[in-house]
Amino acid sequence: MYKFSYYTEQDTEKVIAFMKENAFALITGTGEKYPVATQIPLEIKIKEGKIFLEGHLMRKTDHHLAFEKNNNVLVLFTGPHCFVSASWYTNPGVGSTWNYLTVHAKGKISFTDEEGTLKAVKAVSDKYEGTTSEGAFDNLPKEYIDHMVKAIVGFSIEVETLDNVFKLSQNRDVDSQKNIIEQLKKRGDDNSVMIAEEMERRLN
Repeated sequence: MYKFSYYTEQDTEKVIAFMKENAFALITGTGEKYPVATQIPLEIKIKEGKIFLEGHLMRKTDHHLAFEKNNNVLVLFTGPHCFVSASWYTNPGVGSTWNYLTVHAKGKISFTDEEGTLKAVKAVSDKYEGTTSEGAFDNLPKEYIDHMVKAIVGFSIEVETLDNVFKLSQNRDVDSQKNIIEQLKKRGDDNSVMIAEEMERRLN
């Protein structure tokens, strides 16, 4: 991990908030020949001061089988990112760079029973579909749910280490940072604007 103290967010609450805002995360583990990975929407929960990542996945996929054999996993939460030109620095005689925000969570994955799987599916459905729409989990036919729960499995990952890189040109002087913010806003795409706004919050 590209990690320097000045790029590290020290406020754990801000890190957890970032994870919740970017909860479609990449879970990776060790396969037979190559690493395995899957992207899954996660619920981030705090229990007795510990962080747990909860969700569900399809049974008997390469990643499910790999996670059963080796339960050590790495979960990547990625956020906005953008190119930053060195021409925007007060001293442009250095290389250009890329600003970005990411969190790496390492821990052990454990799989739930059928009841836990149903709870995991309902939690995600209620969060994104809501509880009153026609597609709400509680409105699904029992036959469909009974069939579905045989094909998927819920899981929980207890986070053991949490690292982050909030790379926002903190190693540049204030005038350079202000100009980077201005230039990113001029560029106007969503990623650039979000990075600019995050930089701006840290200068105020």
